[in-house]
Amino acid sequence: MTLLSDLLQSIGDRMRSKPTAQASLQPAADRLASGCAELMRKGGEASRIAVAEQALAAYAELDDEGKARFFRMLLEDFSADPAAVRSAYAEWETARTEAALEDLFKAVEPKRQSLLRMLNHPTGGTLQLVRMRQDLLRLMRGAPELAPLDSDFSHLLSSWFNRGFLVMRRIDWNSPAAILEKIVAYEAVHEIKDWNDLRRRLEPSDRRCYGFFHPATGDEPLIFVEVALCKGIPGTIGPLLTGSSDAGGEAADTAVFYSISNCQPGLKGVSFGNFLIKQVVRNLSQELPQIRTFVTLSPAPGFAPWLAGQEDAGAQELAAELAAEGWRQDAELREALAPEVQTWAARYFVHGKTGAGLPADPVARFHLGNGASAHRTNWPADLAEGALQRAHGLMINYLYELDQIEARHEAFASEGTVACGPAVRRALRSGKGPGA
Repeated sequence: MTLLSDLLQSIGDRMRSKPTAQASLQPAADRLASGCAELMRKGGEASRIAVAEQALAAYAELDDEGKARFFRMLLEDFSADPAAVRSAYAEWETARTEAALEDLFKAVEPKRQSLLRMLNHPTGGTLQLVRMRQDLLRLMRGAPELAPLDSDFSHLLSSWFNRGFLVMRRIDWNSPAAILEKIVAYEAVHEIKDWNDLRRRLEPSDRRCYGFFHPATGDEPLIFVEVALCKGIPGTIGPLLTGSSDAGGEAADTAVFYSISNCQPGLKGVSFGNFLIKQVVRNLSQELPQIRTFVTLSPAPGFAPWLAGQEDAGAQELAAELAAEGWRQDAELREALAPEVQTWAARYFVHGKTGAGLPADPVARFHLGNGASAHRTNWPADLAEGALQRAHGLMINYLYELDQIEARHEAFASEGTVACGPAVRRALRSGKGPGA
């Protein structure tokens, strides 16, 4: 099979190396449209690879207006045939056989799904389609009518990137430079300032970094998590980032997931993080049996706007006090504010909800949905400017307990139950306002 694949690729390379002068002079939009039409006709595998690669190259030349026109063309010209759907449905309703059901499935599937599968044939096609969906998601903000097309992308990408195809790899200071550069570029939680900063996160014996990769995307990571091995559960992020934490060696008893970054916006909605964290927990449990505690040190990106939006007078006063920034230099004021911050933080994580009834905090939705508990809130824990603006410096530890993960996941998924640690429950009881 490998020999056959290489042979087809070689033939495709030869065909691609001799584009006609007429085709090369056509506008990119015309080349893309004609390529898509050609892919929908019957043809040999090698020629399809060549045409698909030329079509993807043409797409890459388009500006946003041209991409939006292309997406509308997919919706209008590559949809299902209504007559075929009606005919197949009538046949199934009469016969009720598996063969009739299969024909109905074929009829209702939009032709654009077949087209996207063929665009996936060239080497690198999968990653290009992921980037294409990234464009689609961005353009949908101003063109919501494109949403049905996103359903097709989501359906296909969820199949192509399911857990069975993902490979977890440890990333360290000796990993290929191409991967290390991507870690720097994709870090989404705590900026990596330079190579020395990256080295502090990867090289020491008390540090780990793991990522999910896909065979079709090569050295392009899909998601990665950074881990620090510590003694006890940390409450501030600074020592973890500077490498000055009391950690490492056989004294470590806690693994802290302090940063998790999704690398491909075009894979939004395709779940990787829950699998990655659980796999890392299993691996570390086997490699380092003395590690008994698995926690995060996570940001709370919605706390500041949520607090400011509360009608309670106490919340309004606290929000103003935190925004005034005087507490940053005043230790006594920080100590005075801390109990109230902890109380409102606990309410935010446990009682703050979206219109759909989910936790207001997006990071909380992720970890609670994975089966973790809201273990302990920490303030002030992150004094980076962005963290101060988004959360007044608040962070939280989510605790992953191996024997509780599945039960907590089920309770959250079915009942919306937010599992809490003792510190969070105490903070809830100490308050006198709404949600106490």
